[in-house]
Amino acid sequence: MPIELFLMQVMTGVALGSVLVIMALGLSMILGMLMVPNFAHGAFYMVGAYVGVVVYGATESFALAVVAAPLVIGLLGIAVEWSLIRPLYGRGLDYPIILTFGLAYIMVEAIRMVFGREGLTFDTPEVLQGAIYLGFGYFPLYRLFLIVVCAVIVAALYFGLERTKWGLIVRAGARDPEVTSVLGIDIRKVWMLVFGVGTALAGLAGLLAAPIRGVTPEMGIPVLVEAFVVTVVGGMGSLLGASVAGIAVGVVMSITSLISPKFAE
Repeated sequence: MPIELFLMQVMTGVALGSVLVIMALGLSMILGMLMVPNFAHGAFYMVGAYVGVVVYGATESFALAVVAAPLVIGLLGIAVEWSLIRPLYGRGLDYPIILTFGLAYIMVEAIRMVFGREGLTFDTPEVLQGAIYLGFGYFPLYRLFLIVVCAVIVAALYFGLERTKWGLIVRAGARDPEVTSVLGIDIRKVWMLVFGVGTALAGLAGLLAAPIRGVTPEMGIPVLVEAFVVTVVGGMGSLLGASVAGIAVGVVMSITSLISPKFAE
């Protein structure tokens, strides 16, 4: 195998893994800090892509779509946590599993009713079209953009959770919610915010993946499985673990698809 081809596949895996990292970070936060296995995470990812399609089609601004998708999905996640998830805290894992599993089906069917069963196209923004030479070949500019966005998000989350008062409260609430409540902190608001941020990341990942994977009502199903794999391998609630595991899974799938596509997944 030529070294240029191998390096190109590695970079492709890093780019695809970057989307997976963003998706898994949100899932890891919700599962690791709230102990809620969110099986609707893939549906939030899918709806984020559709929100991006609508905003991009109406405004022709990819930047606005990048802002709108996580914002809308984050607010939707907050509404879901407040109305559906919150009453189930302390009742065991079976209840949120069944709830989010059913919620995912409802969200998928709602999208099918509004947009139809056929997929939609999402063209790569003109400013991010083309390729850039990396020394071993030309690499698509949009995929390089995905890597940069992933790095920025990981750095921002690390700073927010490890270096700010809000991050300290979130980590304290995840470790011991009772003591955190005794200190005068409304732990319910903390959990609601964590769930909102987690779903917002899923919505952003869906938008970023749209030009590569297309937009269909079922697009969240396979990526949900991959995100759970990354979350388990990286460790629940671990930003560094989810980041390393996501990139590793992306690279492994990319290299394997070069050798034997049927075995990649």
